[in-house]
Amino acid sequence: MAQQFILDGFMSYTLGILVFFVGFLLTKKSTFLREFNIPEPVTGGLIAALLFYCLYGVANIEVGFDLSARDRLLVYFFTAIGLNARFSDLKEGGKPLLVLLVLTLSYIVVQDAIGIAGAVILGLPSQVGVLTGSAALIGGHGTAIAWAPDIADMGITGALEIGVAAATLGLVIASLIGGPIAKYLINKHGLKGAEMAQPMVGVEYKKSDTQKFNHLNFMAVILVLHICIIIGWMANHAIIEMGFKLPLFVTCLLTGIILSNTLPVLFQTLPWPARTRSLAIVSDFSLSLFLTMSLMSMQLWTIASLAGPLLILLFLQTVGAVVFILFVLFPLMGKSYQAAVLGAGFGGFALGATPTAIANMTAVTKAHGPAPTAFIILPLVAAFFVDVTNAFIIRFALTF
Repeated sequence: MAQQFILDGFMSYTLGILVFFVGFLLTKKSTFLREFNIPEPVTGGLIAALLFYCLYGVANIEVGFDLSARDRLLVYFFTAIGLNARFSDLKEGGKPLLVLLVLTLSYIVVQDAIGIAGAVILGLPSQVGVLTGSAALIGGHGTAIAWAPDIADMGITGALEIGVAAATLGLVIASLIGGPIAKYLINKHGLKGAEMAQPMVGVEYKKSDTQKFNHLNFMAVILVLHICIIIGWMANHAIIEMGFKLPLFVTCLLTGIILSNTLPVLFQTLPWPARTRSLAIVSDFSLSLFLTMSLMSMQLWTIASLAGPLLILLFLQTVGAVVFILFVLFPLMGKSYQAAVLGAGFGGFALGATPTAIANMTAVTKAHGPAPTAFIILPLVAAFFVDVTNAFIIRFALTF
């Protein structure tokens, strides 16, 4: 029986910052990591997870974390994305949004087809293919956990463990493939971002800091974010009472979009933090620490016992995702720089989670220039449409 050692919220938060700096320093010193757009939180988080795995193997100590602070950071991040959004970006993103939506919903079917085919080839029940398909990958940990009891009722032993392991490994793979995909597309097609625009997320590596930054505008950013989050929480509560369910970060994202495109117009003398240095810092901090804490808290020892067929199934899913991005998504999204950035994001989302997608896109835009529309349309597709459609497709696939 392993000895459990649980870090409280404060220590988990502090360790997450330390682990991020490990990843940052390694990325700064490694040309390979920068060129292939591997996010700093991914580097640090994976190293920490491997160290905790070694600690478990050598000393039989199981390290756990209180991740409540991590989940709040996700709300901060998506609210900041909303504040940075402009209706002009949304208008420009109308057609790409529709195309990305159709491609994403189509890929859910493709992902389950790959999973079922792989399971049958390996002599496993087809339900395992669905569980390691859209239930755990596009769906993430939450969807895998939600469907595990139904799949277990179909006679699949260890459904919960398989689903969680697939979602965890998918998160790792998603964090690693997005940057290289974008690098390949950018180099092959000679693409680059706009020269003068500010990035919606992150601080660019190559540009000097010319924007004013002090404690006053930083505190103003925090105040505006909190107001948006309060309104978003109230809207989310009202939606739940109406019988619908949306993640809190979605209503906060929409609140940020609405306020950022109305208040500055109505009150033109009102200082507004959209696309400022202060908001970029809060946004980058929130996403970086969220992803770092997510990866460092992976309990790799729970996955090791499920290796073998699971790794083969995830390999097939990874190949399928890369092929889909290169030969379907990128051409249909216009073969532009924005399409390449979306390719990195789609790789993160199709195999991992929305924050992973944003981290992949952030790493690319920090090195090659902004792609504002990509940061608007991908979260909207991921948040609004995928979960509902995925539930119907999973139900159908399980009866196939």
